[in-house]
Amino acid sequence: MTASPVSPWLVALDIDGTLVHYDQTMSDAVLAAVRDVAAAGHHVVLSSGRSLVAMTPVAELIGLKTGWMVCSNGAVTVRLDPEVQGGWEVTDTLTFDPEPALRLLSEHLPGARFAVEDVGTGFRLNELFPDGELDGEHRVVTLEELWDDEVTRIVVRSPEATSDDFHELVQRLGFDDVTYAVGWTAWMDIAPKGVSKATGLETVRERLGVPSERTLALGDGHNDVEMLRWAARGVAMGHAEEAVKAAADEVTGTVEDDGAAQVLRTLL
Repeated sequence: MTASPVSPWLVALDIDGTLVHYDQTMSDAVLAAVRDVAAAGHHVVLSSGRSLVAMTPVAELIGLKTGWMVCSNGAVTVRLDPEVQGGWEVTDTLTFDPEPALRLLSEHLPGARFAVEDVGTGFRLNELFPDGELDGEHRVVTLEELWDDEVTRIVVRSPEATSDDFHELVQRLGFDDVTYAVGWTAWMDIAPKGVSKATGLETVRERLGVPSERTLALGDGHNDVEMLRWAARGVAMGHAEEAVKAAADEVTGTVEDDGAAQVLRTLL
């Protein structure tokens, strides 16, 4: 039997660099803490830049069979339900026209690889990415086929570019109609304008009826900044960059120190 808090928290958790180490493993301490928080009746919501197909294995590991996930940096919201086929249903998808961004980026980043997400299945790509970087089914197509329909996001991989290069390029090209988040130095996600983890989480919060003052978010990346500001209690991981820490209310330990577990235990 699980406990049921009088007023449960919405606990928004980034995955990579927060719950999961860079070798894609989750420590026993973090796994136990997440499971205990969920068992106590709090609403654990995975919130990631990962696609849906890359998030469901994490939900299964934790044991989340019901509840919500915010995928693709807020562009896709999913309700977990063991009664539906596959154990989940997509409730919201926010899309945009990828053609202008792809045309500009392909011109200014020769040799870059591009992918657009096919929600629930995988990606269409102009060239295969290295093994393990994208989950699901992969279908290689022409650039023109990448932009023949609206998409939830574009993934840009350019190993020669740094994070600063990406930021400078986006500012120079003036992407006014989309938002973007730079991950590790070779990676950039482009999402619909105004969409972030925070916008997806606000939709979930309203549906759950959780008061805004009982929201906690935990993350380590630039794509977590809006989420950390959105939460009543935004917590940055100890290894996060200063800009991410500045957006948070507090800082916990690093992923190697099981910083996520340290925070989650405060709810028990």
